[in-house]
Amino acid sequence: MEQHPSNVPGVVRQTVPVRPDLNGSMAKFVGFCRSLQRSLQKCEPSKRVEVFAGARREILDPDSPAPKWDDLVSRFCRSVMIDMAAQGWQLKARGQVRLFAPTLDQMQPEQAKEQIRQWHSLERDAQLREKSVLEFVRKAEQRRLYGGSWHSVFCLMRDGNELATKLSEIARRSKEEDPENALPSIISPYLQFVEPDAICQFTGLRLADIWRYFRHTWVNAYKSLPGRCMMVLIRDSAAVNHPVIGIAALGSSMAQQTQRDRWIGWDSDIFLESLMNKPIRKIFRWLFDSLHRLIKAIYLKDLFDDGTITARDIRNPTEESISRLLKQSKKAIEQHRRFPHAANHKSNSSKPSGKASWRKQAITHLFKSKRTKTLATLLSIRLSFQKHGLVQRSKIARKNIKHVLTQREIQRGIRQVVRFVKAEHVGVNMMDIVVCGAIAPYNLLLGGKLVCSLLCSPEVVEYYEKKYKKHESVIASSVKGRAVVRNPKLVLLATTSLYGVGSSQYNRIKLPLEQIGGRAGEFLEYIDLGVSKGFGSYHFSQLTLSLLEAMLARSRDGKKVNSIFGEGVNPLMRKIRDGLAIAGLPTDELLKHGNVRRVYGIPLARNFREILLGIAERPQYLIPRKDARIQTEQLAAFWRRRWLLARVTKPEILDQLRKHTVAFPVTHGARVPMAASNQGELFENDRRDTVPSYFQGLSHPQL
Repeated sequence: MEQHPSNVPGVVRQTVPVRPDLNGSMAKFVGFCRSLQRSLQKCEPSKRVEVFAGARREILDPDSPAPKWDDLVSRFCRSVMIDMAAQGWQLKARGQVRLFAPTLDQMQPEQAKEQIRQWHSLERDAQLREKSVLEFVRKAEQRRLYGGSWHSVFCLMRDGNELATKLSEIARRSKEEDPENALPSIISPYLQFVEPDAICQFTGLRLADIWRYFRHTWVNAYKSLPGRCMMVLIRDSAAVNHPVIGIAALGSSMAQQTQRDRWIGWDSDIFLESLMNKPIRKIFRWLFDSLHRLIKAIYLKDLFDDGTITARDIRNPTEESISRLLKQSKKAIEQHRRFPHAANHKSNSSKPSGKASWRKQAITHLFKSKRTKTLATLLSIRLSFQKHGLVQRSKIARKNIKHVLTQREIQRGIRQVVRFVKAEHVGVNMMDIVVCGAIAPYNLLLGGKLVCSLLCSPEVVEYYEKKYKKHESVIASSVKGRAVVRNPKLVLLATTSLYGVGSSQYNRIKLPLEQIGGRAGEFLEYIDLGVSKGFGSYHFSQLTLSLLEAMLARSRDGKKVNSIFGEGVNPLMRKIRDGLAIAGLPTDELLKHGNVRRVYGIPLARNFREILLGIAERPQYLIPRKDARIQTEQLAAFWRRRWLLARVTKPEILDQLRKHTVAFPVTHGARVPMAASNQGELFENDRRDTVPSYFQGLSHPQL
């Protein structure tokens, strides 16, 4: 990555030269980039979405035949350039193509936030133009007869004028009586968990459709959630039809997050440094116990039967036995890449609990490779421990322990154990908040702080435990050859803000626990852990991902990443890396989108670190699990006292509330934006939604 002066004095911009491997198509690629550059320079900011939509239609071209290899790679490269430009990177094409990174860190906070909103809105607005999305929105807004009355999604939007009138009455009477006592009769929140086929008792709409509808009002595009997922509606029992206050979703935690891992204690270097400074015997026992448990979690019968390994090798490993395991792993993964059989893996791992054949799954080429490689690593750790006299029943003097800990192979082994233990807990005992916020008009009353507070309720912990208490872990079960059900005790939530400059929603969330049944002096808090590196894949569009799938399927190495659960962490990231490399594009630079985000951690248990490191098994919850629903009400009561009460007395807030009306014509901030415009013209030319036949049948990965 080169350095280049920016328009801001004293500021150097990151510059990425783009030289894809396009053979004879390079001139066409440069011409496309030059045309896109000129179109963006000429158009108003509000028209950028149309420029990008036109450029993508040019790439898609449904009337063209299936592209040849060079043309397919060229289309992929052009789509990537559109994505980077939509993310705020400046594109310049004069003989060669260069990308200039955005300089958000040089902007004022509000200016940076607005810029990020615009970037996200481009993809969101493009999604809202899709025929399927428009049909979904239209169907949700269409009135239907249910329970003897006509209903639509508008019935779930609180009328701002009605709400403002009630709140102003409280403000007027505040001198005569305590307004806090009257607020629950005006806003009374509760949690409603979204089950797949559950129906709203007031409107007859599916809860999942209600959640999805309001998610389309977010500034960024709607994406499906892979892995474990819990969707939540926060509703108001104080109003007719129990309107929606906000929505939230918890999803499987990302495997790697530097700031979070260091804070938890999962960073292997920090763990090792702590152990060297204070070599506690309890931690050594934990190391031995963890190593023993990890080895026992591997199916070994077939390896014993074919002579790859013996029981003696497990107890006292040798370099030779470890080498045999590594050779077997290499052989198995080569066979898997030649014959992946993704459908067989999926059909087996997606069966209900008790129905999957985990032994059959364990002996597939993929999991045989995984088992032998993991076992080789674990036995290498055991071998290094034994070499240095670090065995479970040995009594090593404190000074000798410190000397042993300076040995490089011991340090490597301890780091590896920490990583293995982290993998056991990251997808089980913690979740990421992937969606969280209030909808109009509640957002004007800091309803977002209510939503993120209620996510800490014992109701969430109990629902999570109930939902996953019988859930068989696919990878662990496939490695062990029989069902593995891990205890789903939720002890930590984590999230990132949309903006690197901080989040007004999460800031200052610090609830005194004594007010909600906890210990005096303790707090429930969203802790700011720093900023992320702005590295990931969210900025690549669906078109780019479809072209990527087509390109990888036709490349020589197209079977390396098969989207089979168990092939490794984040197959999408590996696919993008492979695709960028095949096209000759700068991989690391293009994956670094530049939009750094604030990282937050929310402990639900005071011993969350011990749980996540496998040192303790029983969580010490900050909010005691007595009566979860009452404690949800206590959290809501705190929000009313802390944030709602102060806004009731502000006339300008009440005036803004009144703008959100469900009376015809609907002018409500909770309505999907594109639904309020003339949608008819978007259906006039269905060709813009047509997918060429050479894309059909390919998977379209979701971010």
